[in-house]
Amino acid sequence: MQSPITLEALHILDAIDRRGSFAAAANELDRAPSSLSYQIQKLEQDLDITIFDRSGHKAVFTDAGKLILERGRVLLVATEKLVNDASVLANGWELDITLAFDGIIPVNNFFALVDALGNVSSTRVRLQEEILAGSWEALEAGRADLLVTPKLDTLPLDVKSVTIGKMEMIWVAASYHYVHKRAGVFDEQAREKYRVIAIADTAREQPAMSVNVLQRQPRLTVSNFAAKVEALSAGLGIGTLPVTIAEPLIAQGKLKQIADTETSPIEIILAWKRNQIGEAKSWCIQYLQKHWQLK
Repeated sequence: MQSPITLEALHILDAIDRRGSFAAAANELDRAPSSLSYQIQKLEQDLDITIFDRSGHKAVFTDAGKLILERGRVLLVATEKLVNDASVLANGWELDITLAFDGIIPVNNFFALVDALGNVSSTRVRLQEEILAGSWEALEAGRADLLVTPKLDTLPLDVKSVTIGKMEMIWVAASYHYVHKRAGVFDEQAREKYRVIAIADTAREQPAMSVNVLQRQPRLTVSNFAAKVEALSAGLGIGTLPVTIAEPLIAQGKLKQIADTETSPIEIILAWKRNQIGEAKSWCIQYLQKHWQLK
């Protein structure tokens, strides 16, 4: 059975409520006020419901009318989203795109991309933090469309990548940590004496990876990068941080570079599956190659 409530009728009710009168709604919809009145009266007759109370000097929504308006707005929003998604898909732009990034890369590095993409497409963006092997697993399993992460020695055969930048890593500990009282070379044998702060690999199926963590070294594993910074600042251990993150904390006196250590560079790459490409992904690849600048 066809419902007498049409999207046009719902748009009229919405406009009347927002504008405060039939006349103002008619002006917004570029319709004659009498046309709106006729359509609403017909709807009331078809539903056998009074939508507007006309007993006063101004028509106001009845309780039933308010219910139709509220539920109708849900339908209007859903319809608008449906039309928008269909339009995006028809034009070759993905409805959604997920960009995964290793947790050592601050999320604000991707805000400019999200803003710029919004100017050319309605594609919805998800920024997804992953750690170590979890980053590659997300790409391989299809949980991510693009990946920004430190470069591996060997990449999967079905993955294409480009280097988009470099990052300098530095060994640090809290300014009062006892590691700063040591003397001599800070080699692996020396490092084993101090608890290292590590971030848990987010891989679900693949073997977990570890970086700068020795087998017999005491370890504190935290769930994300922010927690690692907090643990280091609290003096719970030693670890590496990007120079861009460490320098402000060193300047504030919270952290200190461990003596006899140097910064180590790592390449940051953008990776994606070769056989899965769409307009939004292609646009993001070009944007990151052209505009990437680590913050």
